[in-house]
Amino acid sequence: MKIALIQPKMNMRPMDTMLKTRMAPSLALLTLAKMTPPGHEVAVINENIERLDFDTGFGLAAITVTVDVFNRAVRIAEEFRKRGVPVVAGGIHITAVPDTAAGHFDAVCVGPAERVWGRIINDAGNKALKKVYRDDENFCGSEIIPVNYALAKSKKYLYTNVITASRGCPYKCDFCYNSCQNSQKHVNRPVEDVLADIAAIGRGHIMFIDDNFIGNIAWTRELLTRIKPLRIKWNSAATVNVLNHPGLLDLMKESGCRSLFIGFESINRASIESVHKRQNNTDRYEALISEIHKRGIMINASLVFGLPGDGPDVFKSTLGWLVKNKIETVTSHILTPYPGTALYNRMLSAGRITDFNLEHYDTANVVFKPEKMSADELYRGYIRFYKEFYSVKNIFRRMPACKEQRAAYLLFNFMYRKYGKFTSFISKLIPLEKLGRLALRLSYGKSGGRQKS
Repeated sequence: MKIALIQPKMNMRPMDTMLKTRMAPSLALLTLAKMTPPGHEVAVINENIERLDFDTGFGLAAITVTVDVFNRAVRIAEEFRKRGVPVVAGGIHITAVPDTAAGHFDAVCVGPAERVWGRIINDAGNKALKKVYRDDENFCGSEIIPVNYALAKSKKYLYTNVITASRGCPYKCDFCYNSCQNSQKHVNRPVEDVLADIAAIGRGHIMFIDDNFIGNIAWTRELLTRIKPLRIKWNSAATVNVLNHPGLLDLMKESGCRSLFIGFESINRASIESVHKRQNNTDRYEALISEIHKRGIMINASLVFGLPGDGPDVFKSTLGWLVKNKIETVTSHILTPYPGTALYNRMLSAGRITDFNLEHYDTANVVFKPEKMSADELYRGYIRFYKEFYSVKNIFRRMPACKEQRAAYLLFNFMYRKYGKFTSFISKLIPLEKLGRLALRLSYGKSGGRQKS
């Protein structure tokens, strides 16, 4: 049977360029490809980089779905079903609200697919698909299947050196999918499996794309101890309570950490408390920044605007704080109540959700009634904040004190954020994979290319 594994086309936000849509391949689809039994033909199709042809003899279509592409996923399913091709949908949005999604597809996969993908293929071949597939009780990290990097179409992406070392997060912040009833419990892969992926990629730079790289401190220590001799460079995401583990921060530096994505979310204590992000203590933010910076590690700060407690002055105060503390990069969002989360349920009950078009749930639109400002003030403040943070003046004001980080800092701030459209044009002349390798080499030297042994 010929199977289509599909990533629907995303809608770009005002600050996005083509580089956003081609940052890295979908590890979910590459995992499904790896799990597909012999005797079947698999086509991994990313609508952001290639055309989806519905008339190529597929016997089954599987779609990975985030909330903002749900409408597109439904349209894809309709086209396949017109042709008699069954469609199964999975992914984070499907898992969060399977009951509202199920009617649009022949089957849905709730939670991890490792135990059910083989059954789905077999049932589709026998024309006996069930409506819901779920088998995640006591799911553990050793069951996570390594991805098939050979199908990554590396020339089409900036980076294919991406690894998931764990799934889920031990915290359940109200606005996060981890607050959903069907959320993935936090599990770590065996360290040996992660090391095997690093070896398979064979690069001197690895991007761990875990929700929380330090969800299990003992496991993280073991992994970093094992990768330290490899002399690679790496990036990942961590929670602010990494400050409680200075020895781990030392090990991060020694093992090659170059940047950490940190979920600060807000500098306002009331805003943090309103969404039950209990691991965050705003009084300790600056101490955390100091400890990370003095180890030569850059920070990508995640921020959310529109939380309860946020008024029109939140943008100016946050910008000033970020510049003062020389935060290298920011990923900011308009608060978005994802269906199935605790935040969504609370806002829905209070009648505060004003827009139910899921295409707008991309963290760049206001889909609810804010408490202390108008929807227009929230949107315009968010757009203005992004422009001011990445202004030439503020880019230079935030220059890292660590000279070794300045090349990477300037490349990201100017070539990805400030002048991303120009870089997108350049990428039409130079394959994205080469552009990504060049950026890593310029940022981190020769070791940004091949892995050292």
